[in-house]
Formats: sequence, C-alpha cells, structure tokens
Amino acid sequence: MRHQAKGKQLSRTSEHRKALMRNMATSLILHGGIETTVAKAKALRPYAEKLITLARRGDLHARRLVAAKIRERAALSLLFSEIGPRFAARPGGYTRILKLGHRPGDGAEVARIELLPE
Repeated sequence: MRHQAKGKQLSRTSEHRKALMRNMATSLILHGGIETTVAKAKALRPYAEKLITLARRGDLHARRLVAAKIRERAALSLLFSEIGPRFAARPGGYTRILKLGHRPGDGAEVARIELLPE
C-alpha cells in the first residue's frame, strides 16, 4: 500500500529521481518544452509548476528556494526574468502534456511537456 506516498518512483533511487527532476526542469525552462515518456512528464509537471509559482513571487527567498533545485544560472535568470512575470496573472496550470504516440525502439509512450504561451 502506498499510504501518503507522493509522486512516482520511476524505478529509481531517491537521489537519481531528484537529479532527473532537476535536469528535466532545467531543460524545460531553457527550451520551453521537452520530449520524454508520459510517466516522467506527469512526474515533472507538479515539480516544475511549483518552481514557476515561486518565480511568480520574485523575492529573494523564492529565488534561493528555486536556486537550491535549479543549479544552472541561465535557467534561474530566465525563470525569474521572463517565465515568472509571464504567468503572473495565471492561477496555476503553466504546463501542458501532449501525447505523441509510441517510441520505435522500446514502444514506450512518449509525450511532450511544454510551457503555455501565457
């Protein structure tokens, strides 16, 4: 039973999962969208949206909280200078997941997770 177990394990250790989420969130911020499996996209969505919500605040404490998770300076500055203000009037739901079908190599279901225009 998974009582109060938040998030999917994705068949990884906690350290590997944390690194995966950080790397995918960084790529999502820098490129505006990434292609990955549906399970990873669904796990990334709440992680990324919490970072964007902090970026909407824009204060020093929020920047330090996000900097603890996003280590790349370019992604951090982009998040606080462009993405945070872009979603300032939106009450959540900053990303969308588009299913793209199955991957030829292993048949995994592939999706694109991207930031909404506004």
